[in-house]
Amino acid sequence: MGSLSIEHGDNVNSDVAPPRKFALAVDSENKATEFRLFSFAAPHMRTFHLSWFSFFSCFVSTFAAPPLLPIIRDNLNLTSTDIGNAGIASVSGAVFARLVMGSACDLVGPRLASSSLILITTPPVFFTACINSPFSYFLVRFLTGFSLASFVSCQFWMSSMFNPTKVGVANGVAAGWGNLGGGATQLIMPLVFELIKHMGSTKFTAWRIAFFIPGVMQTVSALGVMILGQDLPDGNYRDLMETGEKTKDSFSRVFANAAKNYRGWITALCYGYCFGVELAIDNVIAEYFYDRFDLNLRTAGIIAASFGMANIVSRPGGGFLSDFLAARFGMRGRLWGWWIVQTLGGVLCIWLGKTSSLSLAIFVMIVFSVFVQAACGLAFGVVPFISRRSLGLVSGMTGGGGNVGAVITQLLFFKGTRYTKEDGITYMGIMILCCTLPIMLIYFPMWGGMLFGPSSKEDATEENYYAAEWSAEEKARGLHLNTIKFAENSKGERGRRRRLAPTTDATPSHV
Repeated sequence: MGSLSIEHGDNVNSDVAPPRKFALAVDSENKATEFRLFSFAAPHMRTFHLSWFSFFSCFVSTFAAPPLLPIIRDNLNLTSTDIGNAGIASVSGAVFARLVMGSACDLVGPRLASSSLILITTPPVFFTACINSPFSYFLVRFLTGFSLASFVSCQFWMSSMFNPTKVGVANGVAAGWGNLGGGATQLIMPLVFELIKHMGSTKFTAWRIAFFIPGVMQTVSALGVMILGQDLPDGNYRDLMETGEKTKDSFSRVFANAAKNYRGWITALCYGYCFGVELAIDNVIAEYFYDRFDLNLRTAGIIAASFGMANIVSRPGGGFLSDFLAARFGMRGRLWGWWIVQTLGGVLCIWLGKTSSLSLAIFVMIVFSVFVQAACGLAFGVVPFISRRSLGLVSGMTGGGGNVGAVITQLLFFKGTRYTKEDGITYMGIMILCCTLPIMLIYFPMWGGMLFGPSSKEDATEENYYAAEWSAEEKARGLHLNTIKFAENSKGERGRRRRLAPTTDATPSHV
């Protein structure tokens, strides 16, 4: 069959490689069909733990400054505008970085792409200890924020390691535990600051020394990914290319394929108002409670931490709910679940902005955090099915959309003194409601969408949808065959009723 080069196809050599053995049950692509949370079995679960911890460390670094802002702003004489600009900078750099990361995952693999990015963005974390002006504060927050692009490699990696029936929960837990860093840093940084100050340092010295903790965490996680990680169940990209089991794809074709798929643009917009909202809240919530309710730094940090800490269950819960709904109702269930949960998150956000009671504000914030973070998990229950060939770039587009949403929200509502924090939160809730509506427009011919069922056309099959990403010449070379395996494994998205019904799917001519 010519120069066949696919991830799991026959080797070009005459000798057929023996089947690989794994600790977990796998499908025809060697993706795990089970998810054992407390296992470290290579490569599936080891990859899972490396992925979430590296993303966690990046979150800790990126949001290490906000819980110490009352001290930092006095030391550097920061104005409200300086603080707002730096908050925007911390999430804006990752917009472009996430697109680049998506392409890098498609072309060189998530292990090298992720570890390189994390190492490159580590120096700004350490240099935060040396800043002495509003501009230098702005600069280190901007550069450190690039590390949040590791989210894309995290989600790409999980989608490459786990079967479609488990991809929602795998993506949800990995990203949820990674996002947990946004809450953990609200606890870690004030505690480290107090410990260093108790040891004899002044408060303006203690906050600087505290930044060495996230810097070390980020360095260790990057080295772990580089040394212990593995791109795919069958090995690393470079090794698989050398043996002929994988071909190097063309960036232009990967990019064009992602850009023309409208579903990726919709997920980018909608993700901007679940994950983007989470980023915006991470930047303002500690200061909000500190100033509005006249709390001390430690108490405000503990309350703010509860928002991010909810990720330990809420985003994984969203991924689990996505898989549960898909098992019963197919892709339509995933889409309906995402829309309902994110819409309820918008309602709760409006309520949070309107409440003036400390106890009620804490309660509403926690419930709001559960819904908005679960919506993130539900979003990435859909993303892996938009494109097989351009999975990394579509993930990058969606993840970048999250950062764009955060930037727009902070520019509109949390920059300067035009709005109070409570009014900004209320208006942000209204934007969530509006920007969640386009989920209704996502439609897959073979599975349907929220409002309409699947197409009745005979060519509306999983095989034809994913094979359309390849040219006739590429199909003739057999480069699409691994895509056909993915299409076969994705038929569970039809829902229980259609899976049990007799099928009339014709075998496509390109198989």
